[in-house]
Amino acid sequence: MLIETIEVTLVQSSLHSITEQMAHALLHSARSLNLSEARDFCTGLYGSRGEIIEQTEFIPLLAYTVPTSIKNIVDFFEEDIRPGDIFIHNDPFTGGNQATDVKIAKPIFHEGRLVAWAAINAHQADVGGCIPGGYNPCATEIWQEALRIPPVKLFDGGVKRKDVWRLIFSNIRYSIVEDDILAMIGGCTIGERELVKQIEKWGYERFSQNLQKLYDQTEKMVREEFLRINNGVYYGESMAYDDGIKGEKAMPIKVKITVQDDQMTFDFTGTAEQTAGYVNAPYPVTLSGVLLTLLMCLEYADIPRNEGMLRPVRVIVPEGCLLNPRFPAATGFGNHLVDQIGEAVMQALFPALPQRVTAGWNHMLCVLLSGHDSRKNSPFAHMLINACKGGGGASFGADGYNHIGFIGGGGGIAAQDPEMFELEAPVHFHKFEYAPDSCGSGQWRGGLGVETQVEFLEDVQCSIFGEGLVPQSCAPGILGGHPGRSNTAKIIYPNGEVYYPKAKEFIPLLPNGTRWHQIAGGGGGYGSPLEREKSRVREDILEGYITLDKAKKDYGWE
Repeated sequence: MLIETIEVTLVQSSLHSITEQMAHALLHSARSLNLSEARDFCTGLYGSRGEIIEQTEFIPLLAYTVPTSIKNIVDFFEEDIRPGDIFIHNDPFTGGNQATDVKIAKPIFHEGRLVAWAAINAHQADVGGCIPGGYNPCATEIWQEALRIPPVKLFDGGVKRKDVWRLIFSNIRYSIVEDDILAMIGGCTIGERELVKQIEKWGYERFSQNLQKLYDQTEKMVREEFLRINNGVYYGESMAYDDGIKGEKAMPIKVKITVQDDQMTFDFTGTAEQTAGYVNAPYPVTLSGVLLTLLMCLEYADIPRNEGMLRPVRVIVPEGCLLNPRFPAATGFGNHLVDQIGEAVMQALFPALPQRVTAGWNHMLCVLLSGHDSRKNSPFAHMLINACKGGGGASFGADGYNHIGFIGGGGGIAAQDPEMFELEAPVHFHKFEYAPDSCGSGQWRGGLGVETQVEFLEDVQCSIFGEGLVPQSCAPGILGGHPGRSNTAKIIYPNGEVYYPKAKEFIPLLPNGTRWHQIAGGGGGYGSPLEREKSRVREDILEGYITLDKAKKDYGWE
């Protein structure tokens, strides 16, 4: 039995190493800052019908949306899948998540049999549509957002389909996307090569047996975790604001979690109906939001990320609601509803797992800049990720992480190096630092957000997408903890005029010399601030995390 366990562990470690190799290959070969700096992608190995074998989850949100894409590829092509094929997919209505998140999938064969897939899901600089970068806050249908790419072969039996390639990339603005797709293909090729080595090392039958044992062990770990939770029904609710069409619109997200012995069911019945705007999350996004939040709350931090963890979990999302919209709804903002999904799940699980959940995380507010860089005589499109990474929520015994970003990123999405950003885009950073007093006070305080001021050195257009510009959408505290500071944003024109943008807005022209000034809010606090150790309050004051006024007001500092 011990030898079997060791063998399964060796297989699992080898599989994870393969997905890490895929990830680092992409990091060092991709051209866009989104991938090479921000790591806005995931890599993975999957079974013949998309079952999760292993993943490297720089962005957990992206990782759990890949299996549905592969299942749709397999269903569509059926027997027409051969060695050397490469598939591309981004369509939210055939298993994808956000249209800007493009999947590249390569089938893996052994002795003529389809045994697995290597796949990468990565956010692209552009996918066509009305607005560069794919975030169109005015969209009311999918065609206004992006080029829909249902399962399509880019390579057929190792031969590039030049007509298909040209058709797709003729509808995408930036040549850098082609370069990044080629880098993704390279990463998948590494995954294929290394997995075949493992299969040949163990032999197919023995490898498959170990894989099934790995699934079974993972399932057992998850079920044991669930057995520690009291049986019952738990309720949580969060709120999203502004669907892109109606700025005042409030959209509740409701979840009922039923724990029955070693199984958990997440039912989102009662959630708001799908919106007329682009604030809709395809089902894979909702499933991903549930899984990544649930895994944060479990005791075992080392649960393998494979198909076994899904077996005890059921997710019910009524069709036609905000979290499972009907075709042809716009869905460009859907990824970022994971903030609210995670918040609702955490709230529901608090009575059952009070020492495992976190307080609320800052709701992301981001801006996508595009235009022409005269220094290079070339177009550009970049997300200002530096500015949007707010604070994480505090948990029992620990302060929230500073500048961690939205919960769907799981801390994996990285802020671009400001100097690299200045090299790649015509901007100049005047300020990029922690924002004092942005964290929610508590026995354990929330993480800090950041204050950023960037000057545009060319005329630019920008798409603003996010939340948190209204006080009620700041990160909530828990068990007496205070909420984090809400986001703020303003545009300072060269003549000194100040404009306060909406949370979802497209601005077609910001002239050279305009400044973008943003404060990303902090995470919520956990427990009463009056219970915080005085030495930690003192440290926060000395570090400049909180002001003396906040220390006196919230912590009773004297």
